[in-house]
Amino acid sequence: MSRPLHGGNLQWAADIAGCSPNSILDFSASINPLGPPKSAIAAIQSHLETLTTYPDPSYQSLCQVLSDIYQLPIDWFLPGNGSAELLTWACRDLAQYEWTGVLTPAFADYQRALSAFQAQIHPLPLNLSQLQDLSPSELIEKTLHSTSQSVESAQSGLLLNHPHNPTGGLLNLNQVEQLLEQFSLVVVDEAFIDFVPSNAQFSLISRVQDFPNLIILRSLTKFYSLPGLRLGYAIGHPERLQHWQRCRDPWSVNSLAVVAGIEVLRDYAFQAQTLSWLPSARSELQQGLVDLGVYPLQSAANFLLVATHYSVPALQTLLLTRHRILIRDCLSFPELGAQYFRIAVRTQAENERLLAALADCLPRLSA
Repeated sequence: MSRPLHGGNLQWAADIAGCSPNSILDFSASINPLGPPKSAIAAIQSHLETLTTYPDPSYQSLCQVLSDIYQLPIDWFLPGNGSAELLTWACRDLAQYEWTGVLTPAFADYQRALSAFQAQIHPLPLNLSQLQDLSPSELIEKTLHSTSQSVESAQSGLLLNHPHNPTGGLLNLNQVEQLLEQFSLVVVDEAFIDFVPSNAQFSLISRVQDFPNLIILRSLTKFYSLPGLRLGYAIGHPERLQHWQRCRDPWSVNSLAVVAGIEVLRDYAFQAQTLSWLPSARSELQQGLVDLGVYPLQSAANFLLVATHYSVPALQTLLLTRHRILIRDCLSFPELGAQYFRIAVRTQAENERLLAALADCLPRLSA
């Protein structure tokens, strides 16, 4: 089996570790370890009878909940088969322009989706050598400022994620508003924004009605630990979303995903529990990594990008064979290569298990 491009490939990891996939402790996929919420499981179990009928292709019930939460008209939302499906449609629109700017390193699916429509990708590289002096958020701001100063053609697009994957840095919203004045289309992937406390203050959803050239993508699978269910949504101008709806398969979202989505969006207790757990768990894990002599970046998300002097593929193999722990190598990010790894923030006990395993494996790579 070839090396995976994404995290969470437990079968690949289990083949290396010589165990079953269920025996792997997965730090490679940035999924909330507190979920899935009981509300989601109960909703799925109580709606199994809906499997015998087609779902509502307009997903009015789910869109109404989103409308109530974000105080936007119902037709400004479009649910999708995970945010990945919606990213594909957004990249089809971006491909209409002369070029699309993408902060690099970038989530690998951006390359996939843009290339599928022969989009001209214009990398906007973060100067990683400055990470000792600047936080990821400051580095992103500096890179976008340089981009703003150099844009000459209005016929261009911009694809951003917020927080940035893989660094965990946040965007400057005032800066993004300036970019919206310059670019024909700006797509902001907010797949991890729910992990940011007071995230309504950091999201661009409040700006979407002011900018018809803004599309926001959101995921319900990472925060609520439902990646196998596949559920996300886009927020954007109704004309654009209606066009996507007319072009795509009529039933992109299954009925169980709809009912689970409705319940978790209203599960304020689970949301509060997650936002209470994450900051201290992330801080303790970050300090533990520093104590081991590696270099985690400041992150606003539920993952940490870690720089190291060691060979990460070798470290990854050692962690699997000795401890059945999977970390995410960064070989799919060409700008990072073999000296970086990314890990999810998990429970305190699991984080301590990772730190103990690293304390065992890192000296072996130095021998």
